[in-house]
Amino acid sequence: MSYLFRGTEIFKPAQTGVIDERVKCLREYVANIFFYTKEGTTIMIDAGYNYERLKEKMAWLDLDPSDIRHILITHQDTDHVGAVEDDSDLLFKDAKLYIGEIENRYLTGEEKRMVMHRTFALSRIRTSNEKVLLKDGEIFYIDHIKIECILVPGHTWGHMVYLIDDEYLFTGDTIWFGADGGYSFIAMLAEDNNLAVKSLAKLEHLLVKRNLYPKIITGHTGWTSDRFMAFAHRDRLCIWKDRNLVHDPEAPYDGYDESNDTEELARNHPVAEKQFIR
Repeated sequence: MSYLFRGTEIFKPAQTGVIDERVKCLREYVANIFFYTKEGTTIMIDAGYNYERLKEKMAWLDLDPSDIRHILITHQDTDHVGAVEDDSDLLFKDAKLYIGEIENRYLTGEEKRMVMHRTFALSRIRTSNEKVLLKDGEIFYIDHIKIECILVPGHTWGHMVYLIDDEYLFTGDTIWFGADGGYSFIAMLAEDNNLAVKSLAKLEHLLVKRNLYPKIITGHTGWTSDRFMAFAHRDRLCIWKDRNLVHDPEAPYDGYDESNDTEELARNHPVAEKQFIR
């Protein structure tokens, strides 16, 4: 995927480092995984690629894979579950996976994951980790951490986002941040783009109705606390060849070039909030 979108200014992952006292971020090529810690408990949000530097970069954040017992999965694409696939390094083989009951149908083989406007099927993902299946609107706790599950189908049929402690919204591949605000995620990778747009509107409505202003944290384009900009273009798709789409000139030319993702930066510089053109 990184080569496909090379030089297109589509992906701008956050650098490895600390967002705040509860959230840490780890960059893997063009994707991010996140770790949320509260009162001694750490949960992982998505499991990234089967990435050879995962353990190394976790050490930059003073995290040990063997301590991770809970992983929230937004959706089952391999850039979000690679580290728990059966052919991975099995760093998290003892961790429990939390995944939407609809999304789990990809893992069981009941559904095929389709991309490129539903013309191409991806390989089935297999994992032996214990799973907890989640429903839309379900609220549960892991120790003192409150987790609310919100179903946002479109990118995949069972994509979940997670509202944690009413202060952090982990959106996976629901929102794409361009230089001028948020859009529905990349069109060619969605199961149903019309549904994705409706889901984004549903998500914004939920936040507005409850007067919530969480930190909105995406899987590929960083984070923001600006709710208005996050949903600025909620009715538009990210179509990467669209000349009218405002790309991010600071996005890496090649996602495989991680030379600027260093331990020194991870330890000493907070992960910057996304800045938008207004």
